[in-house]
Amino acid sequence: MGTEERANGPTAEAAAGSRKIIHVDMDAFYASVEQRDNPELRGKPVAVGGSRERGVVAAASYEARKFGVRSAMPSVTAKRKCPGLIFVQPRFDAYKAISLQIREVFAEYTPIIEPLSLDEAYLDVTENLKGIISATKIAEEIRARIRAETELTASAGVSYNKFLAKLASDHHKPDGLFVITPEMGPVFVETLPVEKFHGVGPATAKKMKRLGIETGLDLRAQTLAFLHQHFGKAGSYYYWAARGIDERPVRADRIRKSIGAENTFPADLFTYEAARDALREIIDKVWGYCERSGIRGRTVTLKVKFANFRQITRSRTGQTQIKTRSELEELGTHCSNLSFLSRKAFGSSVSHYLHSRQRRLNVSARSPCPSESAIHQGVSGAYPADMRPPLLLRAAPLAADKTVPFDPGRTAPRRLHRTVCPCRPCPSRLPQTLIRCGGRRR
Repeated sequence: MGTEERANGPTAEAAAGSRKIIHVDMDAFYASVEQRDNPELRGKPVAVGGSRERGVVAAASYEARKFGVRSAMPSVTAKRKCPGLIFVQPRFDAYKAISLQIREVFAEYTPIIEPLSLDEAYLDVTENLKGIISATKIAEEIRARIRAETELTASAGVSYNKFLAKLASDHHKPDGLFVITPEMGPVFVETLPVEKFHGVGPATAKKMKRLGIETGLDLRAQTLAFLHQHFGKAGSYYYWAARGIDERPVRADRIRKSIGAENTFPADLFTYEAARDALREIIDKVWGYCERSGIRGRTVTLKVKFANFRQITRSRTGQTQIKTRSELEELGTHCSNLSFLSRKAFGSSVSHYLHSRQRRLNVSARSPCPSESAIHQGVSGAYPADMRPPLLLRAAPLAADKTVPFDPGRTAPRRLHRTVCPCRPCPSRLPQTLIRCGGRRR
């Protein structure tokens, strides 16, 4: 942490200026709506999402969270943690209607509203429509209005920037209000685990811990050059956030950065044709949005999530913007040709938009891989036409460095190989899946 870096940047007090930012976050929004509309669910552990084997929890009530159930958790895991868990199918039309109702409340106080999702938003109330000096008072009024008009609770955080306002809203959940002043900001961040920093995901948190960065205080001890070296452009954000500084404005005209559609299949897809057909359905959804919104772009990204929850992406960028659905499908199909043996789920999204000026387009597809007990035979139609299938592939149980016989008929053992099958030619790439291959080395 060089003195020059400090001298060239703002202090927390200077950065705070006169800004007053509120972050409002609805409490267990989807689940709370279901409990509100169905009195029989009140006080019981509720999960919104699919209850099937491959379902995912979209939201969990606080009663369910006591058992460790969380959003994005596989339904089978949630059931294991909470045998009495009640699953409810999502009603997104209802959630959207309530979200718009809440946004109308926000609009009575400020036009500067940055929605992050249906259930949370930033508000800049520095110059508000009601002339209220105290941002805390505004947050209290908004929470009271939401409760009265929707019978739902919201938590709010008040601070001098977005980073701290979001932290504050999470500090006294549910149905809480917390304020972080400019004097409190740097000290509040010091003891914060790095995984609590907005924008620090699991992979980044692991990387930070490998570098000896566990808390905000550890992060603040690093130089700007060090953080740039290890985290690229995000290094600047981490550097200033560790000092309680975040100069990002609340953007009422925030441009959506991606368009997406996805699907989780009830059973793995074991042939290339089946995966291609599933991808076409998702491309239809994405292109439909592009047509309605007038958005265009150049880059297509296929996102694949395997049965072991390992995720990979493949991208393809065209020379010009994508003008037709067939061009979108061509790029998406090319990405799928680079990829996988079986698919459990697909998704598709679009970013890098093109309105009047060029931005960017991403189409991503999500798809999990074969389960560890599955056997994949190299039959006709299982791979793209330009790829020869392996003689035999089997997903083996986890035993990374163990030498085992490939089958009872073999006397010579084969070593388990991680990620890439050793025989040639063999297109299989199964992340974090151990492969035993019966094909000869070419």
